[in-house]
Amino acid sequence: MNLVELVLLAAIWGASFLFMRIAAPQLGPIPLIALRVMIAAVVLAPVLRSATARRQCRAKAWPLFVVGVTNSAIPFSLFAFSTLYIHAGLDSILNATTPLWAALIMAVGFQGRLRPRQVLGLLLGLLGVVVLVWNTFDTGGTGVLLAVAAALTATLFYGFAVNYARGHLGGVQPLVVAFGSQMFASAALVVPAVSLWPAQAQTPLIWASVAALGIVCTGFAYVLYFRLIARAGPTYAASVTFLIPVFGVLWGAVFLGERVTPNMIAGCPIVLLGIALTNGAQRWKKKAQTAH
Repeated sequence: MNLVELVLLAAIWGASFLFMRIAAPQLGPIPLIALRVMIAAVVLAPVLRSATARRQCRAKAWPLFVVGVTNSAIPFSLFAFSTLYIHAGLDSILNATTPLWAALIMAVGFQGRLRPRQVLGLLLGLLGVVVLVWNTFDTGGTGVLLAVAAALTATLFYGFAVNYARGHLGGVQPLVVAFGSQMFASAALVVPAVSLWPAQAQTPLIWASVAALGIVCTGFAYVLYFRLIARAGPTYAASVTFLIPVFGVLWGAVFLGERVTPNMIAGCPIVLLGIALTNGAQRWKKKAQTAH
């Protein structure tokens, strides 16, 4: 059962790049993500039936705001922007670099220490990223390069949020973190979303993609992820990182006709090996609580 849920979670999070690729060009990145986090907050709102959850939300309002902005509002918007120019499959692989940046930020900004094996993992991961995006320097325009930079910046924000949450939200119920972060991300995005709202009416496909992003890829996925942590442990649940690119590439190829390039075939295993070395050496007990 745990393996089934792990694969299901990877399939869902991998599909988030597909839905962003469909909806972002029509709605715009920020309005799309504002809807995503608002819907997710509604889906997760039943956690507030618990008095303990309500008390934790009030007591940890500022850390939840910081996590909401750095783990959802900003990186989700950056990834939505990147899907305007690059394939969903490539985006999903770039997203998988999050644990590399989390380890680096932990060492640089949170008084951690990288072991030699982790340094090797980081270097391998960076090499994998170079291989992944190498052909964009020849065939991609400025928009493509900006999209790759946006995706990697998003993973840096994820890496910061992981470390910040570990230091400031210890002892808070995981679903409270999930709900609170989506609620505050919604608050941060509502004004820019209204100002950037598109004038044209949207098709049923766009609204279906928005609903899938908010309900399934964020709200339900959080519930599934934290249930998996409770049943099998955080290390097992975090291994979903290795499966998300498989489904991101698969959904992009099947539903959008995206081509699987030689660079993707070569770069993805290098990135994943780097992640394995980086995280295997550190053995974090609390892995990245990031939405994809």
